[in-house]
Amino acid sequence: MTTTQKFIEQMEQEGISTRKMLSVVPDGKFDWQPHPKSMTIRKLVTHLAEISGWVTITLKTDRLDVAAQPEETINTRAELLAYFDEMQAMGLDSLGKATDEDLAKNWTMSYGERVISVRPKEDVLRMCMSQIIHHRAQLGVFLRLLDVPIPGTYGPSADEMGM
Repeated sequence: MTTTQKFIEQMEQEGISTRKMLSVVPDGKFDWQPHPKSMTIRKLVTHLAEISGWVTITLKTDRLDVAAQPEETINTRAELLAYFDEMQAMGLDSLGKATDEDLAKNWTMSYGERVISVRPKEDVLRMCMSQIIHHRAQLGVFLRLLDVPIPGTYGPSADEMGM
């Protein structure tokens, strides 16, 4: 199995869990945030949904200026799920066309003129997967604080177990 095939398998698996979590985000709570220093749910779920699209950006470019990235405006769960599905399909399609040799090339992330990192694309894809898992867990905390039952990810949740 190639490295790109392994990434496809992981992205598909994480996508199932991520979509389940996004599907319980309550409409009408997109401006809620647990603390003034925290993101709003809108910002968090939009970022979580877009990360799969960063796979495509990583594979099709040599750099990304995060300061120049346009922000998507998501206002409803239906819009959120449609956006996630689009980004997930795009990311998986890009991975399906990539070779392991493509993953060895360097990729640069910057904020304007400030270089944040220069890493092989394979490392950046691992970071994307980690970011999906990280922000999905963060969303779980937000949802718990709103008393929304949490779907399971790597097995049933306490809510699904009736605990």
